[in-house]
Amino acid sequence: MSKFPKVKLHWKILIGMILGAVVGVIANEMGFAWVVSSYVKPVGSLFIRLISMTAVPLVLASLIVGVASMKDLKKLSRIGSKTMAFYIATTMIAITIGLILANLIRPGEGLDPKVKEQLRSDYSGIVESKINKTAEVSITQQILDIVPLNPFNSLATERGEMLQIVFFALLLGIALNMVLPEKSQPVIRFFDGLTDAMIKIIEMVMKIAPYGVFALIAAVIADFGFDILQPLGKYFFAVILGLFLHVAIVYAPMIAFLSKLTVKKFFKAFSEVQLVAFSSSSSAATLAVNMDVCQKKLGIKEEVTGFVLPLGATINMDGTALYQGVAAVFIAQVYGIPLHWTEQLTIILTATLASIGTAAVPGVGMIMLVIVLQSVHIPPEGIALIFGVDRILDMLRTTVNVTGDAVVASVIATQEDLFENQPGENVPA
Repeated sequence: MSKFPKVKLHWKILIGMILGAVVGVIANEMGFAWVVSSYVKPVGSLFIRLISMTAVPLVLASLIVGVASMKDLKKLSRIGSKTMAFYIATTMIAITIGLILANLIRPGEGLDPKVKEQLRSDYSGIVESKINKTAEVSITQQILDIVPLNPFNSLATERGEMLQIVFFALLLGIALNMVLPEKSQPVIRFFDGLTDAMIKIIEMVMKIAPYGVFALIAAVIADFGFDILQPLGKYFFAVILGLFLHVAIVYAPMIAFLSKLTVKKFFKAFSEVQLVAFSSSSSAATLAVNMDVCQKKLGIKEEVTGFVLPLGATINMDGTALYQGVAAVFIAQVYGIPLHWTEQLTIILTATLASIGTAAVPGVGMIMLVIVLQSVHIPPEGIALIFGVDRILDMLRTTVNVTGDAVVASVIATQEDLFENQPGENVPA
């Protein structure tokens, strides 16, 4: 970090990404990918573990404090219902955009049969494991699992059952509101102190972010290279175009017309979070950084960020949903399976339901996609056709996912007047 003393953090992260891409391309072309995987990638993995470490205690503590401090329970109910409405609506819009683009661009038509067979052969083993995992997935059970049997188990699992933690913290915060102040205040002060401590840890960890991002990007490019993009160019383009359009025609107008922030200030402040999301491909790993930026730079109060953002990291997967719409139509076109409007409506509903309770970790979109394909009788083995470019697209759709979380938090904060001082006042003009 001392090499770039006058460069702001988001620019340092961007420089790390560019250098990582260059190193990854060189390693891939020269056959030294194993060197990057063995000696460079661990630096990125360490960075992800450090920021992921803070996610569970930060979510638990900040949500308890936020809810316990909100004396008007009707207000809490209003925030919750608005949050769910925005998340479900934007997810369904995202899938619709993906389906429209896939039907217009028709990326699955004209794929070389040799390329098709090569892709199926290369990724058949991985695809089989993904399909087997979906046998264990039940949308009904996922919804039931929101209520934890033991909240301490939810806290102690390696990845953290985020939605269960949110549910428990919400109830505990409400309960603290109902007990005598002399009993509730020591508990609230403890969790308030824990929240501040977690934010300090995040600030320390972010100092090594450029190095962690460099390592993560280098590892991805070294492993996959760019050669795979050529045969799947139309599919890749359709997904990227859809993600861009979703940000431009859904998120930007929401910020411009439904929040007190300007579009310029929002994206300028949020670029740091987007770069971390892109490199990590994990909404959960980015959550702590997202909360920190939304509170400190955008000025959104903790009672909003502590509720809206953790919930969004689990439920709100607009980028993933859009990609699933494009991918389902792409695979159907490759197999020559026509999708009528009824099947495409089924895709919208299934993808929306499948996003609820799905883990916010890299690669989970593939498991969700298998569920979507099975709902409209498309061979799930078709995911082998797109697996080669999934890691890169996962980085892009995660960036859109976390952006949507912050957009909704900004809108909710505006509607409920829950900004600290002037919205976005800590963002340079």
